[in-house]
Formats: sequence, C-alpha cells, structure tokens
Amino acid sequence: MYQRSVEFASFDEEAKKWNVKAKNVSSGEIEEYSARFLVVASGETSNPFIPELEGLNTFSGEFLHSTKFKNGKTYRDKNVLVVGSGNSGMEIALDLANHGARTSIAIRSPIHILSREMVYLGLTLMKYFSAGIVDKVMVMLSKLVYGDLSKHGIIRPAEGPFFMKVAYGKYPVFDVGTVKKIKSGEIQVLPALESIRGDEVVFENGKSHPFDAIVFCTGFERSTNKWLKGDDYLLNENGIPKPSYPNHWKGKDGLYCVGLSRRGLYGAGADAQNVVNDIKALV
Repeated sequence: MYQRSVEFASFDEEAKKWNVKAKNVSSGEIEEYSARFLVVASGETSNPFIPELEGLNTFSGEFLHSTKFKNGKTYRDKNVLVVGSGNSGMEIALDLANHGARTSIAIRSPIHILSREMVYLGLTLMKYFSAGIVDKVMVMLSKLVYGDLSKHGIIRPAEGPFFMKVAYGKYPVFDVGTVKKIKSGEIQVLPALESIRGDEVVFENGKSHPFDAIVFCTGFERSTNKWLKGDDYLLNENGIPKPSYPNHWKGKDGLYCVGLSRRGLYGAGADAQNVVNDIKALV
C-alpha cells in the first residue's frame, strides 16, 4: 500500500530518537524518518526462504518458492517434488496430484495432522480445559480418523499440537484431502533432502529420484536483523523477541514489537494494545 521498504533503523542516543531510512520501491529514492518510538510489526513471514542445498545450482529443472506457485495445471505428467510439510506444502502437493503431476513430498520432521473440524473443536475446548488435556483429545481423534501414518512416512511428534503452537510457533497440518492421496499412493512421501545432482535429488536415506520441478515450501525468514541496528535487548538474530511472554513486546529506548510472538492474530492484537497503552502513558 505504502510502497516503502525499510533499509535501516537505529537509535540516536544524543537526540533520543529513532532514525529510519526507507526505500520508495516505486521511485527508488531513499526517504528518512525520525520518531521517539519505533514499533516493529514486520510480521513472522517476511522474506521467502529457500535452504542452501548442495548442488541446487546444478538442478536442470525448475525450482521455485511456494509464493511463486500458481496452480498444478502446468505440471501435468511431470515429476514434481514438494519440499516442506506445513500447510502450504500439503495443499500444493494435493493440487499437483489433482492436476495429474507425479507428486512427491519431502517430510523431514514429525507433524500433527488434524481436520479443520478437529482444530475448531480444540479451540473451543481450550476455553475450558488445559492445553495438555486438549492435546490428548486431538491426538486421539487424529489416530481414529487417519490411523497409523508411520507406514506412509509420517510420524507424529511426542508433544501435542497446541503445545507446539505455543512453544515453537509450529502449526499442525489442516488436512484438506492430502492424506487420502498419500494413502492411495498418488502422493509419495520421501525423507529430507541431502543434495542435488542435475535432475537427480538425493535423500538422506541414500536413495535418489529424478524430478522435473521442485517447489520449496520452506517458509520465511524475518528481515528485522538486516535493518534494525543497535538493539541487543528486544529481538534476537531470527527476529524473535528475547524477553519471555508476556513481557516480550517492550524493548528499550522506545522500541516495541507487535505480532512477533508466534501467537497469531490474538497475540498481535494484545501486543498492539499493550504498545498503545505504554506509549499513551509516556506522552
């Protein structure tokens, strides 16, 4: 909307103000701003991330991040590998399979798979019961609906889905039909990637398979550490608040953060209200 990209921000000790340099992406000009307070609300998903894989530059096919994926129509009858088993990866794998691609998905870590109805029930139960109790219900329902998925290459984590969301910001997978395709063999589950050699992808189990395209559903990396300078208290190198919840939103010298606590829209709303109240008390 504003067509501005923050390039640099630092605190001026003498003037007691934050100086910010932003690029006008339309004109390319650098604009400068200064303010007593600085609120970092750049979100948890800033820059698309593709991991550095040995031999990726030798891959003879197409590779792209999930943000560039449009639909599976152009991949009909092609061997396509989806890397990453979050919700984007699972849904893209389903779309590819539905459009006739020979689809594989690389799943590196254990994941929880729930239906949307289970998640809705879980959120309702969280109003009345502890996360530990709700997690037991969710895992039981998942086992009843999906069965043992380990024979298909999918392992459930030892920790519960709601605990993992709060502790690590890791969402469960909301199944919209992918599991059925995996069970039928229309989508092949493979382990983590090790390297790439031309059109051959080598996996950690030592096996290799040829692919025409790779879609990286490997998330995002925060850009805060690239432009925010001089802060050694509020945010770490990954753009995550260092102070523990619920005091994670307030830094020093008028620096705040909103929506970086991995607590969704509810957490972002609470952060924003805390910041507004704190600034109001200071001015």
